Amino acid sequence: MDSVGCIAAPSQTAMARDAHFPRLQRLAASLRQLGWRDSAWLAVARLLARVPGGRCALHRYQFVAQAVAPGSLCRGRGQSIQVTPCLAEADLPAGPMRRPGVLRERYRQGAQCLVARGGQQSDAAMAGWIWLLRHGCQEDEVRARYALASCQSSWDLDVWVHPAQRGGLVFARLWEEANAVLYAQGVRWSCSRISRFNRASLGAHARLGTHALGTATFVRCGRWQWMAASLPPYLHLSRHPGDIPCLAFDTSSLPHYPSLELTCRILKQ
Repeated sequence: MDSVGCIAAPSQTAMARDAHFPRLQRLAASLRQLGWRDSAWLAVARLLARVPGGRCALHRYQFVAQAVAPGSLCRGRGQSIQVTPCLAEADLPAGPMRRPGVLRERYRQGAQCLVARGGQQSDAAMAGWIWLLRHGCQEDEVRARYALASCQSSWDLDVWVHPAQRGGLVFARLWEEANAVLYAQGVRWSCSRISRFNRASLGAHARLGTHALGTATFVRCGRWQWMAASLPPYLHLSRHPGDIPCLAFDTSSLPHYPSLELTCRILKQ
């Protein structure tokens, strides 16, 4: 007898049960990484992302301050990775895709982009970038402005490393050069926002010795936007693009900044 004929087809119940396993595994992984509260927010964000036309979205941010102090992060290593300023959008090498007009708006605000080249990439290709804004920042993703109360503060955003370079020295070299640029300008704290759903980025910043400044959650549906934050104005409803809440960050009360005696091993992604 042909033994193949004795194999029964899987039941629909078994197939449905197996299909649920990946979902349960993703849920368990999310709870381990984010905790139940941020996992719940992430579930809501994914539901809103399904609304046609990108009309709805949810963003949840953690705000942090990182010390700026003299010293070398890489201790002379990674010199094949060159980090230089790029002064115009037209001169930026090919990099990550951003919403149309975002990079132009950053330059309009006076942002400085530091571009890393080299490493495992060709000398012309971009290995990573970091953006610096000396006097606060207009948010890219939501309607919000971040103001800095201290003249010794700056803002950094959109730290990106090419996937092929992650785990190497590009991340450390970017911060080493950014630190030198900011310190020369009299900056002692660099502030930034990180997605609460991005545990890798939160962990990398934590290893740099950051101080938490607060959180904010934004929900957008069409032209309406709701904000709930842990700092003033705490709650805000925006009905049109010109109605923008302002969150102010004051680093003057933070403890004395540490030295930068950090190793590249700590800074590796």
